[in-house]
Amino acid sequence: MFTVREILEAKGDASNYSVSANDTVLTALKLMAEKHIGAVLVTEGGKIVGIYTERDYVQKGELQGRKADSTLLRDVMTASMYTVTTDTSVEQCMALMEAHHIRHLPVVENDQLMGMVSIRDVMSAVLENRESEIKGLENYILASGFAS
Repeated sequence: MFTVREILEAKGDASNYSVSANDTVLTALKLMAEKHIGAVLVTEGGKIVGIYTERDYVQKGELQGRKADSTLLRDVMTASMYTVTTDTSVEQCMALMEAHHIRHLPVVENDQLMGMVSIRDVMSAVLENRESEIKGLENYILASGFAS
């Protein structure tokens, strides 16, 4: 069973992208586009106070007629976040993402941000885990003489 720790190790890029709650939506969008990411953490006074995602941009920005260059992130960010630890399994991540219709989970250990996992990261780990299980079963069957 894969854990969030293994996902973060496999990602390699441990950068935790964040913007200030007083920044504009345009600032967040530029960072997201530059880094090819779908979410950034929102900070205030050095603490994480929320998350801003592509979905927030659509639902709380464009559809409400807000301008990206004049809307502050504090007004449109998602303040309540679900977090996981490095010991959380990928199956637990999937269940949390599905139950709350979210695509990004900040990873926190001892009040310290360790990274963020996306639904893409989790799905890749699940698929890799399934492929490994299938190969193990195939090898067991072939070695046991049950092959036809």
